Amino acid sequence: MIEEDSDSSGDSSESGEEQSWIEWFVSLRGNEFFATIDESYIQDNFNLTGLSTMVPYYEYALDLILDSEPPLDSLPEDKQEVVETAAEVLYGLIHARYILTNKGMLAMYEKYQNADFGRCPRVYCQGHPGLPVGLSDLPCNYSVNIFCPRCHELYYPRASKHANIDGAFFGSTFSHLFLLQNPDLIPPKPQESFMPRIYGFRINKESAYYKQRENQTQGKRRIANPAVGATSGKKQSSNTTTQPTSQK
Repeated sequence: MIEEDSDSSGDSSESGEEQSWIEWFVSLRGNEFFATIDESYIQDNFNLTGLSTMVPYYEYALDLILDSEPPLDSLPEDKQEVVETAAEVLYGLIHARYILTNKGMLAMYEKYQNADFGRCPRVYCQGHPGLPVGLSDLPCNYSVNIFCPRCHELYYPRASKHANIDGAFFGSTFSHLFLLQNPDLIPPKPQESFMPRIYGFRINKESAYYKQRENQTQGKRRIANPAVGATSGKKQSSNTTTQPTSQK
């Protein structure tokens, strides 16, 4: 029995060694949003244009992703950790480009159909599946949000394990381009909306319940778009007329 256990553990370790870096990364807990990128896409330098200036130790990170066995042992331990982190960032930035391709769209299509990205928490959207979206295409600015194709609103991921994923790893384009290329997936806009009531009666639209909110909204708009002053420097026309002087 002991020999069988040791053999089985050896088999599991061997199978673990055969797992590629990409397979290992996407299988990590919290990385369910990521698609598996084809290595052929990563090996094409054209697809990586501009990324070398955005990721430290770019060559080391790229070799690590492609299992090229870079000589990480030659680096200090703190530098090895930097390379490992850089590889995760580089994969995320490549991922944002890959999911805009046909193969990438297909991989994300399957995840969307399985609601792997979560569902809209809005009641009247009836649990409609969401799509990941970034508010910026540059890393380290915003975490990923979930876009609901039905109400067109953004929400935080429901699971805390997804809350720290960088939004740039999905970009600001994917979710909308995905729907344009799959128009059959565009759902109708919800027809129902919530109506606040007190003791069964609707709240008057002229009450402070609504007015206060409108005033705050208008105040924010004024701050965002300050109105031009009443006096804009234009010359005011004079209403006085000159009387002709009579000559004696």
